Amino acid sequence: MGIPVLILGESGSGKTYSIKNFDAEEVGIFSVEKNRLPFRKQFKVVKNAGYPIIMKALSAPTLKRYVIDDSQYLLVNEFFDRAKETGYQKFTDMALNFRNLIHYIYREMPDDVIVYFLHHTEIDDGKVTAKTIGKMLKEKLTVEGCFDIVLMADSEGADHFFLTQSDGYTTCKSPEEMFEDLKIPNDLKAVDEKIREYYQL
Repeated sequence: MGIPVLILGESGSGKTYSIKNFDAEEVGIFSVEKNRLPFRKQFKVVKNAGYPIIMKALSAPTLKRYVIDDSQYLLVNEFFDRAKETGYQKFTDMALNFRNLIHYIYREMPDDVIVYFLHHTEIDDGKVTAKTIGKMLKEKLTVEGCFDIVLMADSEGADHFFLTQSDGYTTCKSPEEMFEDLKIPNDLKAVDEKIREYYQL
């Protein structure tokens, strides 16, 4: 049973930058939309990654951690690819495809493999939530409900950090005592170490 982890945040909040402290050979990066990382350090990046590419790699994992960068574009790109289709079936399919990816990680992957979904946010009824495509999809799939760990990338001036629990205005959550503080450095390698320590992986 693998571990999917959701990292939420606005564009520029430090989600992708948080990858930087990994060693290049420690992590596989699927870039769904962007082609370059926001730092000089070189990583192996699979560009223009969609469901087939991601699923093929995850079905025979060679690493213990993977990152899907800007995972909401899995939804966005499918939406535009099917923009001329009428009716609601395409929204059901989009929700199903995204959910099936998460369920595959939970049900089929080795226990010590963690897959990080870096995902944009939107405001819904005054709360910061995971970005989806339209109300129809949000009603069919509550993205955060598919994850046990949801962190929020945020900043105050030049200080970037992750929030580990909800303050009432976000959908952050993490298991009790996994993280010591509400705010932690936006260092995905340190998060990875904490998760592995907590679950004794």
